[in-house]
Formats: sequence, C-alpha cells, structure tokens
Amino acid sequence: MRRGSNLPAVGTYNQTVVLDIIRRSRDGLSRVELSEQTGLSAQTLSNVTRRLSAQGLIVEAGKVISGPGKPRTLLALNPRSRYAIGIHLDPAVDTIVLVDMAGTVIAQAEHPPARSMQTTQLIASMAAAVSDIIARSGIDVERILGIGVAAPGPLESERFLNPPLLPAWHGVDIRGELATATGFAVVVEKDVTAAVVGELWLDRSDDVGDAIFFYYGAGIGAGLAVASTPVRGATGNAGDIAHLTVDRDGPLCECGMPGCLGIALEPASVLTEAGIREPGMRAADVPVDPRPELDRLRLLAESGDARAFGAIERAAKRLARGLVQIDNLLDAGVAIMAGPVWARLAPVLREPLQAFVAADPAVRTMRPLRLRESRLGTDAAAVGAACLLLDGAFTARTSDLLITR
Repeated sequence: MRRGSNLPAVGTYNQTVVLDIIRRSRDGLSRVELSEQTGLSAQTLSNVTRRLSAQGLIVEAGKVISGPGKPRTLLALNPRSRYAIGIHLDPAVDTIVLVDMAGTVIAQAEHPPARSMQTTQLIASMAAAVSDIIARSGIDVERILGIGVAAPGPLESERFLNPPLLPAWHGVDIRGELATATGFAVVVEKDVTAAVVGELWLDRSDDVGDAIFFYYGAGIGAGLAVASTPVRGATGNAGDIAHLTVDRDGPLCECGMPGCLGIALEPASVLTEAGIREPGMRAADVPVDPRPELDRLRLLAESGDARAFGAIERAAKRLARGLVQIDNLLDAGVAIMAGPVWARLAPVLREPLQAFVAADPAVRTMRPLRLRESRLGTDAAAVGAACLLLDGAFTARTSDLLITR
C-alpha cells in the first residue's frame, strides 16, 4: 500500500495516492478510512478530497453508520469523469475502444487491417475511426485524455520498426502522425505490455502484482508485471517469447530450430495439425481472419473429433512448457490468459493446459502456477492501450516527488 506525505510540495502525488485507493474500493471509503490507509493528516486529506471532488474525479456515494457519532460519508470514483481511447493493430483485425476511468468499454469498433495504404492514408483512416467512435459515444472531447496505440513489437521511441504481419506500418511514426491528425496526446506501447498496464489498472486485490500476461493472437507474447510494475526492458520491447523451445518434434521455425513456441502455437500450425488447413497452403489461399477456422476447430474438438482434439492437446502441452519456463525464471505464480485465439479455444484448451502445467516435469517453483482469465476481455490489448493514458495520468509514482529547479 502506498503512503501519502504531509509535505506541501507533494500535493499532486497525494491526490493520485488517494484517488488510487478510492478507485480500487468497490463501495467507496470514508475520510477516516482514507486517513488510516494513507497516513495523511485530517487537514491534508480534506484538502486532497476537496480538489478531487472539484475536478469531478470522485463523488459522494452515500453514508455509513459505524459506531456512535455522525454517519461517515463514503467517497467513490466517478468513472465517467475522464475517458481514453485505445487502438490495437493486429494482423487479423484492428480494434478501437473508448473506456471510462474504471476501464469499462463504452464503445468498440473493428476495422479490417490496412494492407497497402500510404502513411498519409493510414493515419487519415485511423483518425477517422477515432472521430467516429467519439461521435457514436456522445462523449465530450474535453473529457478524453488521449489515445493509446498497442501493436506487436519491435518499437523504437514509439515508432514502429517492422511489426510482424503488419507491413503497411513499418517505419511509421505513429505517435507524431496520429497526434497531429487528431489533436490528442498519443502514447504507443507494445501490445502485451499495454495489456499488463490494463490488468494492473483494473486489479482491486493486488493479486497480479507479480504475473505473466500471456497473449495468444495471430502471434504470441508475454507481458510481465513485477512488484505491480510492467516490465518494459531497456528499449520497451520485453516479452518476445516466440523462440522458447517447447517441442523438439514440433514444426520448423524460421530461425532454423524445431519446436519454437511461436511457430508451435501459431494458428496456422494448430489448424494444419487439426486437418482444417492443408499443409503448405499458399499465402493467397489463407484467410486473413482465422477466427472462423478457429471456431470450427473448437466445435470439432468439443464433438470428439480425434484429430482436432489431438491438435488441441499438443498446443496445450507446448503452451504449458512455455509458461512453466517463464514462471521458473520469474517466480510469478500467476499467468493471465488473453487474446482472440485464446478466447476462441479456451473452452477446449483450458482444461488440458491446466493439467499439463501441473504435471510438467520442468517445474522448479515453490508454488503451483495459477492460471486465470484476463479481466480485459477479448479486446485486451485495445483496452490496455486506453489504460496507458489513465495510468499515466492517475497512478502515484515516487518519481513525481522529484523537485527540479
């Protein structure tokens, strides 16, 4: 639990500390409870809550009687006080969401991914999508903090380098171009890291302070949280786990080694092993969006089709070995599962995955790895991208206490 300070120079930090505690409380907190949790004096706390109320960030949420004396007034988050927009660029579909302060999705839209547009057209199309979702939501633009963009890495200073399967975006200065086109502040993050930020923002119980966030979509990636802080790495590109070896009898990876986690779990590999796709299909014959094929795979596995369920079991065993290796390194204890492929295959993949994780002979941790679903839903990366703005504006960080002249 973060503690506040009574020094007058840290008023902004105190505000974010108090707001964060109120935000994570399900029913609201009284000033007495806030004082106990923050260590702030009654006068400082009164000033802080007055400012938060004046900004519309908190509201009174009723009264509670606790012993003799006056009933205590509960203070709660006003989730509709601020909003943020999140965009996830994915090889299968681009997703855009508008979320409120609680991380609740107010509006959502999907668009086919760009294939061959020029940069000006790409940015214009994205700016139009932003304008459209704002218009449909009816939200006052003054309440929108900005836009978060999430995409597969690698990134360099918020510029795309060569995100896999997104050739139209190679080398694009997404942050600068989109900010100019929309007038909003723009932040850019690797998609799995953005999803970690979103999980931490929505977490009320601190049970994901140390966690692995496994994203399973057109590609795979692992977002990491250590001590309630996302791990970005020296260049912001942490989380590339595609070349962990998980099955030496698995498909050959482009790196020249067999059984890398990325190629072993790639939707094309799983669909081919299930007999839904023919081996060696030409790129022109492969659907851009694999979700209908994945739905078919799930239905076949649920109906008892031996080949389909065999492919699911192999995917579960490979995924289990990857998660165990990562957990051996981090000792996180929790793996949060998300992504569009996971969402479609989870009904048949979850149970064998849990069994393989529990039985994997490579486990070296002192406690079992716990698997759970993401709170962010199917649009995890897009919601996480929006939460980048909320986290940047309203999370208390000790670096905010630095005073420069």
